Amino acid sequence: MFSTSNTLLYADKLTDFNMPMPHIYACHLSDQLIQFTGPDKKSYLHGQITQDVNLLTNDALLWAGQCDAKGKLWSILRLFNFQDDYFAITSKDEIENALAEFKKYAVFAKVDIEQNKNHQLVGLFGDDLSAVLSELEIILPTENNSTIDFKFGKAIKLDNNRLILCIDKKAQLPSCITLLESEQKWQSLSILAGEPKLNNQAIAEYVPQMVNLQAIGGISFKKGCYKGQETVARMKFLGKNKRAMYILEANTNKPFEATEVEQQLGENWRRAGKLIQTSFDIDTNRAYALAIMPNDLALDTLLRTKQENPISIEIKPLPYSLIEE
Repeated sequence: MFSTSNTLLYADKLTDFNMPMPHIYACHLSDQLIQFTGPDKKSYLHGQITQDVNLLTNDALLWAGQCDAKGKLWSILRLFNFQDDYFAITSKDEIENALAEFKKYAVFAKVDIEQNKNHQLVGLFGDDLSAVLSELEIILPTENNSTIDFKFGKAIKLDNNRLILCIDKKAQLPSCITLLESEQKWQSLSILAGEPKLNNQAIAEYVPQMVNLQAIGGISFKKGCYKGQETVARMKFLGKNKRAMYILEANTNKPFEATEVEQQLGENWRRAGKLIQTSFDIDTNRAYALAIMPNDLALDTLLRTKQENPISIEIKPLPYSLIEE
């Protein structure tokens, strides 16, 4: 169990995600861990995902997609190396299908694939993390999407203000951290960073480029074969992909209830796309979402949720480019 002297829910209000955060916050993440062990783990994993596993060094964090034979995503993964094993972070909605698909052909290789329940994932965020980094004896690398071993486990740097800690369940967090009872603020920050994640309705619905996986380095177009490769390659080289993932924000006093988004065409409203992740910040009355919509949609397009009493939505700029080299 974790212990901290500041176990308050949203102890001090963050009025805006762009404003300085005076405290260091943490929350338990609902994301899950898949662990790959055995002498064939590298070659087996390499043939199952969109990423080049040869790039998975001890200090790297790599995005990857796990596809079915048609190139549709079973899961979106963040890969890292810890104690000579490979670990994949995926959402609680994705893990069941991800594990089943990974294990389907594992009987033909010397690899064990299991959900890791000995460690847990903690999201750590704040404007200045130096106090907790010093207490945990973590010296972060300069690069984002990097990892480092420390005395309690693995620290994963997403950016200067956000870390994921993969630590033993019995490890204690320093008292300088305010532990939140909800991960909604963390989810909002993740959405604003354009980090893709699938909900139940999105599993096996989209090819990797539709969730911007190519824009965050999650697809290798130079590696060998993997499930769904033909579709993924066709999307790139023949320009077949017509959809992308967008960041949405709404000023509202309630969370999104919808699963779909509509756009205004003249005096009418037409379906624009589906929501794959949502979050709600009770302090700022803002709802956030990731949505899959046409990739030529203008940022000033008028949008609303498809629900009773629709909510008007604004498209936020992505923090990365979708233009492929």
